[in-house]
Order: sequence, then structure tokens, then C-alpha cells
Amino acid sequence: MLSTARAAMEGILFTDQYQLTMAQLYFRMGLHEREVLFDHFFRRYPNYDSHQAGYCVNAGLEWLLAWMQEARFGPDEIDYLRSQQTSAGSRLFADDFLEWLLANGDFSGISLRAIPEGRVVHPNVPLTIVQGPLAMAQILETSLLAHLNYPTLIATKASRISESGRGRPILEFGMRRAHERGANAGTRAALIGGAQFTSNVGVSRLLDLPPKGTHAHSMVQLFMALGMGELGAFQAYADVYPNDCMLLVDTVDTLASGVPNAIRVFEVLRRKGHEPVGIRLDSGDLAYLSIQAAKMLNDAGFGDCAIVLSGDLDELVIWQILTQISEEAPRYGVDADHLINRLVYGVGTRLITSWGEPALGGVYKLVAVRENGTWDSAIKISDTPAKVPNPGMKRAWRLYDRRGKATADLLCAIDEDPTQADMLVLRHPSDHTKFRTIQRRELSGMEELHTDIVHEGKLIANLPPLDELRQRRINDVERLDPGIRRLVNPHIYHVSLTQSLWDLKQRLITEAHQATVA
Repeated sequence: MLSTARAAMEGILFTDQYQLTMAQLYFRMGLHEREVLFDHFFRRYPNYDSHQAGYCVNAGLEWLLAWMQEARFGPDEIDYLRSQQTSAGSRLFADDFLEWLLANGDFSGISLRAIPEGRVVHPNVPLTIVQGPLAMAQILETSLLAHLNYPTLIATKASRISESGRGRPILEFGMRRAHERGANAGTRAALIGGAQFTSNVGVSRLLDLPPKGTHAHSMVQLFMALGMGELGAFQAYADVYPNDCMLLVDTVDTLASGVPNAIRVFEVLRRKGHEPVGIRLDSGDLAYLSIQAAKMLNDAGFGDCAIVLSGDLDELVIWQILTQISEEAPRYGVDADHLINRLVYGVGTRLITSWGEPALGGVYKLVAVRENGTWDSAIKISDTPAKVPNPGMKRAWRLYDRRGKATADLLCAIDEDPTQADMLVLRHPSDHTKFRTIQRRELSGMEELHTDIVHEGKLIANLPPLDELRQRRINDVERLDPGIRRLVNPHIYHVSLTQSLWDLKQRLITEAHQATVA
């Protein structure tokens, strides 16, 4: 019963009620099959209070596509909708609308263009463009946002953590602190964004990765309660996993007990022909403890053992740890670079929850409607100029400067080709005082960002494996200016409109205001 109930929740009814009531209104007005265009984008980067992101990493698309292929209105869903009532006690959804949903309620008429997963993305650039019949494109909104916003948020956090860790392995350990089954989407996103492995066994199986993990404090506590002590716990673990022995050393006293006992067990392992993997530090001053543990391991002949750090790590904490190690390790006769190159980071709560910024704030806005074979651009007016969407059918291009670094993302009308222009005018999306011109010869290249993914319900793009998604992120991040990658107060990356698209936007704003006054 639970699995059936969950399947019902996670199918086509994984949407908001107002999507369904709007769909019925469109049906009643004869607009439900009118072809429309929606843009999905976010307005600002994550801001973690003490530090900010200067870019995001796109993620979540493959799982959205899998959901779209399965989701449809069947008899059970129709029966549920038929049971809903208005506040006056009458039927909320009429039979003719429900019959239409039963016959047509899937996403076979929807086409998608999108920026591929793993790519670096920026505010106001559509990540996903949805084209299709109005009613079903409207119903898609909630699930699309749920499938794409959170993974993009987590992939972004993982990328920043990976950058902070100077390329050392990142292990995703957040499943126990995640938001129920959001743990799976978050884990996959973290693996796209920069984590090498995860403790999440199910996702590891799905992505053909070996799951990673050591043991908990509870194992040591158990052996202590039974009179066998910390050393007994470590030895038992080594006996069962002689080739994968990674010991958590801070249950009692890290430096007085944990590391010495780990070394005693490692010496036994080595005499038996096995090499230990290393130790894990989960509490205390991780920089200081790393230095002291490294010195003890080095002196005992285990200078190549890994030291895994965990416990409320994020990009700033890792940056502070590495800064402290660089400054203090030489005072204790420890080579700082060698120590840093043996560190591994187990990152949990602050990655899987995007600590400091719990939501991306991606939106889904109507930008065009097709009538009599012609696309009419749509506009939404806001008292906040930055919240006025960019209208119409568009293309997005990434411009690279002479260094090969990304210098701007440029939105243009669908019939424009900026690669043919000798000079480009780049307009700020909402501030008429901000613009710049670029000569074509000043650029090393231009790249169109969107790819055709789904055509009328059929997947037409290849969905690459995890390794390719990771490489996309690495390539894009490397092509960002160092100021954009900075952890605190990053430079602003420019997202601009062509003069033609700017003119269209201003004309629609003016017409909307005039219509309101009239």
C-alpha cells in the first residue's frame, strides 16, 4: 500500500493544485492546445551569507526526462480529481475536462531545449525551454522546477567545495541529513558537481560507483561497553576488512588514544601483508589534528596513509583548514604540501542541504504564444525591473575572450545570428544605463548553449554517463575567470541581451503599461 501511495504521489500528480485548475480554465476557454513557450531560469546565484557563488552548475535533467516519460493521467488519477469539490460542494473538475485529461494527459506533445547537465550556467539564461500545448506545459511546471532547481543548487555547492579542496577527493556523506528521498537527487547532483564518491549505496549502484564509508563512533562505543576497548574495535575492523582499513580515531582522545591505537593495528596489518588505507577525523580542530596525526603516522612509517576529514565541512571551512595547515605544518616538521595531498574530505550536511542557501529560486515563465502560425512574445511586468522576464523565442550564446575565458552569455532573438556580426552590443537585461560593445575580432569564439533534448515527447538527445557530465563541469569551470570562481565576493559574470531583444522587451513593457492605462 505504501509503495502504491508513493507511486501515485510521484507520478503525474506530483504537481501543484493551481496547475490543474488553470489547465481546466484553459480547456474551458478553448486554449488548452494552444502552442506556447515557457522558459525555466534562475534570477540570482546562491548567497550563503558569508560567501557567494559566482556561477552555478546545471543538474537534474536526466531524472526529469525519466519522470516525463512515465507520468500520465490514468483512471486512478482521474477518479481522485473527480472526487474534488468546490467550497460550495459542487464538482471542482468537470467530466469533459477529465475525459480530455484521460485521453491526452501526458507529455507526448512537449518539446524541450536545454543547456546540458554539467554545464556552468548563469542567471536569466533559460536552462530549459518548454514548447508545447498550453495545458500540459502548464502542468509540467511544478515537477520541472522540483526536478531541476534542487539538483542545480547541490551541484553548485559541490563544485565550490571541490574547488576549495584543490582537487582532492570529495566523499558525499549527507544522506542521513538530507530531505528524505531528496537524498538521491542531491547525491547524484553532488557527484556531477565535484564529489568523487558517495556513501549512498543505492545511487552508487545506479551510477556504477563503489560506495564509500568507514565505521561510526557507535562501533567503538560498543566494544568499549563490552570491555574490549578502542583497540579491540580497531583490530576487529581490520580483521574483517584488512585491505580496506580506514579507522575513525576520535571517539575517545584523537591524539592520546585514537591515532596510537590505529598505528598499532596498522603495524599488525602490515606484518600480515596488508597496507592500511588511513584514518578519519570527525571533530575538533581538524587542521591541528591533521598536522599532529600526520606527524605520528609519518614517524611510524605510514606517511602515505590518507587522512579523511569530516564534520560540518563546506568550502569555507576547507579553505580555512588548508590555510592553517600551510602556515603551521612546517613548525612541527610536517611537509604541508605532502599533507594536503593526502587529505580526503567527507562532506555531509552542508553539501546535501546547501547550507546557507536552501533554494535556488528557479522560475518558469510564459514567454511566447503561437497564434495563426505566428509566435507572439509574452511579457510579465514587475515593480522590480530585475524580475521582468526576457520575452520571446530566444537563443543563448557564450562568448569567449582572447584568453579563451567565458566573458558573457548573450541572449538574442531566435532569428538572430551573433556570429555574423562584426560588432555586438551587449545590453544589461534591466538597466538601460549599462551596456557595452564588443568587436567580433576581440573574441576567440562563440558557442550556442541550448541543445534539442525532446521533440514532441520523444527523447532525441544522448544522455551521457556521469564521467562526461563531470568533465563538462571541469571544462566550463576552467574557462571561468578566476574572479568568478572566487569563494567570497566573486566578480559579476555578464548576462546580456542583444540590441534587438532589448528593443523587443522595452516595446512590450511600454505596450503593457499603455494597455493598463487605457
